[in-house]
Amino acid sequence: MHETAYEITAIPRPNPSAYGPMLPTELPPGVQMVTLPGGIRTLAYTQPPAAPAASVHTAAAPIPTWAKTTALLTPTIGGGISAAGIGLSYAAPGLIAMSQALWAAVALIAAAAIGVPVLLRLGRAAAANSSGGGSTTHITQNITASGMFGKANGTINH
Repeated sequence: MHETAYEITAIPRPNPSAYGPMLPTELPPGVQMVTLPGGIRTLAYTQPPAAPAASVHTAAAPIPTWAKTTALLTPTIGGGISAAGIGLSYAAPGLIAMSQALWAAVALIAAAAIGVPVLLRLGRAAAANSSGGGSTTHITQNITASGMFGKANGTINH
């Protein structure tokens, strides 16, 4: 077997026959007897066992007030939304009737906006014809001016 390939990572030790075996209490810190993949046992530096990782959260953090409030309001809001949906389902026929009544009112207002002036014109024409005159008064104006900024003269004929 070739121990030279493993002597790079192993601690060189004295010949046990010359000095006698080392006791486990004489090993420096971090040195242990290890078994290599080829089955050879030798001393080697080892990593100390990792300490258990300290938990970042050692104590449970208290729940914030806003989170408690939100958790309590969530079912209330959901219940309110479901109650509103049920109410709308019961009110749907009445809402449809109200929307139809509103459209009828809009149509009535539009008809009045168009019909009232027409009726007033017809009423004036009928009143003018029934008063006997039958004709309307015509006024003629003749206005003359000399130049762009000249004084204007005019006559009004009835």
